Amino acid sequence: MPSYTPLYINGQEVPSSSGETFDVLNPYSQRVAGTSASATKEDCLAAITAAGNAFKTWEHSSIEQRRTIFLKAADIFDSDRFKKMVFEHITEETAASFAMGMHNWSGAGKHLRATAGLTNLLRGESFPSERSNVNATVIAQRRAMGVIFAISPWNAPIVLFLRAIALPIICGNTVVFRSSELSPRTQYIVIQVFAEAGLPPGVLNFISTSKENAPGLTAEIIAHPLVRKVNFTGSDTVGRIINIECAKHLKPCVLELGGKAPAVVLSDADLDQASKCIVTGAMLHSGQICMSTERVIVQRPVSSTLISKIVSLASSLKAGDPSDPSVTKADKSVKLSALFSEGSAENVIGLLREAKEQGARVVVGDLERKGAVVQPHVVLDVKPGMRLWERESFGPVVIIAVVDTVDEAIELANSTDYSLTSSLWTSDVYKGQEIAARINAGYTNINGITIHSEPHYGLIGLGGSSGYGRFDVEDWTIRRLIITHEPLERFPMFDS
Repeated sequence: MPSYTPLYINGQEVPSSSGETFDVLNPYSQRVAGTSASATKEDCLAAITAAGNAFKTWEHSSIEQRRTIFLKAADIFDSDRFKKMVFEHITEETAASFAMGMHNWSGAGKHLRATAGLTNLLRGESFPSERSNVNATVIAQRRAMGVIFAISPWNAPIVLFLRAIALPIICGNTVVFRSSELSPRTQYIVIQVFAEAGLPPGVLNFISTSKENAPGLTAEIIAHPLVRKVNFTGSDTVGRIINIECAKHLKPCVLELGGKAPAVVLSDADLDQASKCIVTGAMLHSGQICMSTERVIVQRPVSSTLISKIVSLASSLKAGDPSDPSVTKADKSVKLSALFSEGSAENVIGLLREAKEQGARVVVGDLERKGAVVQPHVVLDVKPGMRLWERESFGPVVIIAVVDTVDEAIELANSTDYSLTSSLWTSDVYKGQEIAARINAGYTNINGITIHSEPHYGLIGLGGSSGYGRFDVEDWTIRRLIITHEPLERFPMFDS
């Protein structure tokens, strides 16, 4: 029987107040994987109210209480019971491969423990006033902001949910979380874990909405006076809409959006390592990761060798149903799954065909889709100005450009509106550090995969279509100053 996902408001599992539900389809089989409650305006208001009421006490909870809950939640996530649950639901809802299931399960406990360890950053500081005519002591405190509205996507449903809510909660905020309509049951696992760990009612509230109702309800939630800040992870198209809604009400937001990560390969690079990391970074989760390696920029002396290696590795991979043991046993090259929708697959094929018409050469791939399944593609001679260069494909696609000089490589790496992550391949690490500083990206991995970030240093771009802000303690607290004055000896306005 398909699973059912309720709403979770003020510590209670509840259906939609209207009884409305929506179906969740497996992107590979197109079969119904489950149904989910579809929240109404009244449900959203109830969740915000619950979070607002809970904030009154959670803000003043002890650091020890918060840390204890997070560490207990980490232990619960590590159990075989929840491991099985994560793998079942993520496969049913998103057709994820084993590797993505493992990433979401194994990363959960690590993320929660790392977050619990950041509570020492919540301490304040005390110092004497800098004003020479005032004898006063200043205490600078880190205080929670209030109710946070968080939205995270389906492609890493557990770890991105945790990133959206863990730091805000450990900092003393409360959260209303809106799940992806593509993975509500998988994301609801986080609710079950925190409930079992003893998180008080109202601190974390979970709503899901149908795709049709999401825009209107999201705007209403952002507009609510109790909501103090918003974080969103997803496409730059939706991110711009979220940003506009926040701007209407002068509310800050953190946006982690799209990527078009470049891998710059210099002539002294280890080509075996580079090619394997590039293809892994491009094809993992069928390219449906914002940090996916989409653009390879290689110096001419090693270009033919690198291209040959990338073509060979990409050709060894196939897309199908990696969650079906009978499929992978019969064909071990089936390691990629379907894209999240047929519309997404059609967009990828459209970008490829358009690039070919404009002079690009497809050296791996068939320019076709079967439902939502797209096979790996490697494309040469893609240039700035082509949509395949300019736009995130979010599919199993890697494009390769050849340059002569380092300056040309940097110019091409920066010729994009995205600025999320990048990689640089060279045997001269010292020279690499100088070059990396010239690449316009929030992260540059020297001799490493683009799909790498450091916990709690935030994975956010430097503006443009990759968004801005970071998921760290500073983002979810505000500084408040308490100044204690000694009695003044005289008052110039009154004393002669």
